[in-house]
Amino acid sequence: MTRPYDPSMSYPGAPSPVPRRARRRWPWITLAVLVLLILVGRLAPPEPDLATTPVAEKATTSAPSTSPPPPVTSTAEAVAAILLAAPSTARVVESPAAATAALIQLSTLEVKGRAPKTGYDRGKFGQAWSDDVTVDAGHNGCDTRNDVLRRDLTSVVATAVSGGCTVTAGVLADPYTGTSVSFTRGQTSSSDVQIDHVVALSDAWQKGAQQLDATTLRNFANDPRNLQAVSGPINAAKSDGDAATWLPPNKAFRCTYVARQVEIKADYRLWVTDAERDAIAGILTDCGGTPTPTITVAPTTTVPTTEVAAAPPIVEPVVVPMAVPDPAPVYTPAPAPVYTPAPEPPSSSSSGGGYGGGSCGGDSYINSAGNCVQSPMSAPSAPAGASAQCNDGTYSFSQSRRGTCSGHGGVATWL
Repeated sequence: MTRPYDPSMSYPGAPSPVPRRARRRWPWITLAVLVLLILVGRLAPPEPDLATTPVAEKATTSAPSTSPPPPVTSTAEAVAAILLAAPSTARVVESPAAATAALIQLSTLEVKGRAPKTGYDRGKFGQAWSDDVTVDAGHNGCDTRNDVLRRDLTSVVATAVSGGCTVTAGVLADPYTGTSVSFTRGQTSSSDVQIDHVVALSDAWQKGAQQLDATTLRNFANDPRNLQAVSGPINAAKSDGDAATWLPPNKAFRCTYVARQVEIKADYRLWVTDAERDAIAGILTDCGGTPTPTITVAPTTTVPTTEVAAAPPIVEPVVVPMAVPDPAPVYTPAPAPVYTPAPEPPSSSSSGGGYGGGSCGGDSYINSAGNCVQSPMSAPSAPAGASAQCNDGTYSFSQSRRGTCSGHGGVATWL
């Protein structure tokens, strides 16, 4: 009996069944993984790039990557061209001639009182760290903060995905403190290194910047000559002080610091106060500068002339007056001496909380910073060199904000 052919049955001589083609699922799995990685990269919060003010860094326009980009060091050829786009080195004063040049430039600045801070707002200086400026390194594709980090840091590490623009690590030789600070970009570590405006924006606003247009204000806030990478704590300590109220603790950098302030204020037509001018002049003089350079005059050459016979002298007749007897002397008694009491030395209560005299003299005191300054005094208006008006109406000459007017009810107005 012949059986019908059944492919599911195995028997001798029967052909082997053909297996079904296996489904290729791996391309779909790979695609799903890639989509998931892209979504995670887009949803992850961007790492902030902190600056001196809490303004968010502009969003990056580079395409997302599925894996962290490898770091590229500043010495690698791949980013050498990017690092060359960093701003040029800022002004440095290291000789008496450079200090003299800064003193001459200081004499060209207008001297006026500080204007009110009315209307000041950080936003008037444009978006923080904008690349849309016409100063050095403007429109180079990198924001100003990273430009200054690439200029002022050594051992720079930048991300390849940014083309070597975004600095992720480096070492700062802080000129304000003379110390070394390691920088690592991150949520809590970026603030270890901040960018200081050498002439603070608020100080500039009160000394002429109110008259500048929006483009010039944006240039001022991003001008590399007015920017310096420093440690976070020292930047906070400076706040918006000028040269009369704050100077870098590192005395070796003070000449360069005030010379850069003079350069910026001259270029942007800003003025200085009396106290600020005197403080800057004193520092530059200590650095060997002189207000007027010495001019050497070459010796004159004697030119021979033809001798001319001298004319005979004119003899005038001599008239002898008749003798007139002297008048009789008149006795005038000498005026009685006027007694003037010696001025009393200022008491400790009128010395602004200092030690009243001592090694500083009778009209000075030692402030909380350890400096000898003039004691607060009463006057109908602010005397020259006064830095603050106290609540009791006196004026203080303190060069440090700490302890000023401490014995006079505190500071009423900073001058």
